[in-house]
Amino acid sequence: MAEEKAIFAGGCFWCMVEPFDQQPGIKKVLSGYTGGHTVNPTYEEVSSHTTGHTEAVEITFDPSVISYADLVEIYWRQTDPTDAMGQFQDRGDNYRPVIFVDGDEQRQIATQSRQNLIDNNPFDDEIVTKIEDVKPFYVAEEYHQDFYKKDPLRHDAEEAQRKEFIRNNWDK
Repeated sequence: MAEEKAIFAGGCFWCMVEPFDQQPGIKKVLSGYTGGHTVNPTYEEVSSHTTGHTEAVEITFDPSVISYADLVEIYWRQTDPTDAMGQFQDRGDNYRPVIFVDGDEQRQIATQSRQNLIDNNPFDDEIVTKIEDVKPFYVAEEYHQDFYKKDPLRHDAEEAQRKEFIRNNWDK
């Protein structure tokens, strides 16, 4: 069985795990950090805005069950693609929305999907989500993994703005 990986940044990684984790064909979703210049950063270092990293999820999936294109579409519906400096209540460059692509095929799929979103923009503002080459992914500390399962009440509180945005923009 072949496995592939996808890496998406879209605000707090706590809120990015569940939508992917619930899909058939997903083998694993890890919270972590990518896109920066520090090797193996900690949460505190990333939160200090000095490492260049953003919080992200690394998704291991079976492409015979769920495609990368499907994952990109799920990603869009978890984010505000018009907000370059954070997502919802999470502000700063460590929460910026980025699709990290691994190779030409992922780049082509992500670029086409982004262009489709631009062409059919349901928002009042410009689509600003970046597409960048994959960079080293550093797994976050254990207490960040599967947060929605470990602390569902806090997860739901963190998720409130995201869910409201999705209802008001994506689900109209």
